[in-house]
Amino acid sequence: MSGFLIALISGALMSIQGVFNTDVTKQTSLWVATGWVQLSAFAVCVLAWSFTGKESIGTLWQVDNKYALLGGVIGAFITVTVVQSMASLGPARAAMLIVISQLAVAYVIELFGMFGMEKQPFEWRKGIGMLIAIAGVVIFKWE
Repeated sequence: MSGFLIALISGALMSIQGVFNTDVTKQTSLWVATGWVQLSAFAVCVLAWSFTGKESIGTLWQVDNKYALLGGVIGAFITVTVVQSMASLGPARAAMLIVISQLAVAYVIELFGMFGMEKQPFEWRKGIGMLIAIAGVVIFKWE
């Protein structure tokens, strides 16, 4: 149950953040706003780290799959693409397409066991659910 609630909070925060970042971008520039997002996130992480145990930063270099350390780089491009999509499509349409893309990519990662995830068998109900979600986007976008 807590995972469900945390996921709902995460989705809500992502939508709010996207709107805030789009507003800051309109008043500054795309890379200034993105830099601010990453810098302020770093500051929050350093502050939280200083209060929660101070694990060794050196353990980062012991991560088995070094590609996993690219999360921050990907995060910068997530910020950029969310801002651009919200600016051109509006928050609701952008969020719907972002969520559909997240679902599709996550399911492919599970199906093929990519990036160290446990491989899962194909399930028709998940494929049908994805098609229903895509149909929902089409209906929502229909004018």
